[in-house]
Amino acid sequence: MLLEPKEKTLYNFSIDAHLDLGGIVHNLRKKGQRQILDTYFLDDFRKAKLKLVIAAIFIESDRVEMALSEALQQIQAIKNDISSSFRMVYSRADLDQVMATDEIGILLSLEGLEPIMNHIEFLDVFYDLGVRAVGLTWSRRNFVADGSYFRNPRQGIKGGLTPFGIEVVEHAEKLGMLVDVSHLNDQGFDDVIKYTSGSLIASHSNSRVLNPIPRNLTDEQIKFIADRKGVIGVNGYTFIVDEKNHTLERLCDHIDHFIKVGGEDCVGFGFDLCDLYYNDGKKHDVVTYGDLDKIENNLLTRGYDKEVIDKVFGGNFYRLLKEKLPE
Repeated sequence: MLLEPKEKTLYNFSIDAHLDLGGIVHNLRKKGQRQILDTYFLDDFRKAKLKLVIAAIFIESDRVEMALSEALQQIQAIKNDISSSFRMVYSRADLDQVMATDEIGILLSLEGLEPIMNHIEFLDVFYDLGVRAVGLTWSRRNFVADGSYFRNPRQGIKGGLTPFGIEVVEHAEKLGMLVDVSHLNDQGFDDVIKYTSGSLIASHSNSRVLNPIPRNLTDEQIKFIADRKGVIGVNGYTFIVDEKNHTLERLCDHIDHFIKVGGEDCVGFGFDLCDLYYNDGKKHDVVTYGDLDKIENNLLTRGYDKEVIDKVFGGNFYRLLKEKLPE
């Protein structure tokens, strides 16, 4: 049964495990704008009942040589832009605070480890700055591993984790950081499974069965993440949803597939909303934060109840963060 448009939504709260907030805030502040979080996001976050967003620190390919400087500037831009409506989340206590108040939490993540170059001690530096999750690669090669490309370009022999990459994932686990396998290629994924033991996330990935591009996850990879009690954030970027059929219905197909393959505890949101990031007049996003009621309706028509919907919308990532964040 579909909900009426004005009827109250069933889900309790939502979490988005991937938004390129570092680049968005930094780029707009460089243009002289201030209060970006309040101006561009606060109303939409409130309407979506968003309680936490994982803010990605992402370095464009033409700025990789300045990755460390760029990452530090993005982190500071977010912290400088914070108003009383938001709270940086570094610990379980911070997470409890945002859940108990009207504040919205922001948790920092590195999308690709170019900023640490080949210095393992830089991982400690970023942890001390508040970074609590690390995506090992973007869709390119770095000192840690090879990334998964979006399609199938010409490339040489693929590699998994480098010796430095093995050291990185082991140290990240020791620090208590979430290891994020989105953008990692298959060889790297296999190595992460081999050299780690804890829960993993794929913060913004979809199913390769439904959309056969190397950027998406195989069923075997979905099962590995689920078996480790990890969570996958369904991605809302057009061609990661589907090359041709990039619709909300198709995005919900990915949610449905994740649940059928890995179970109801392995799925969440990692929308990767990019319209504001690119700001080029093109439509990059299948959904907006205003569409969460439509996703709920779609899942209800597929037979999912409130308990499962609560897990997908935020409960699964909340459970994992409660386990992984430091006291």
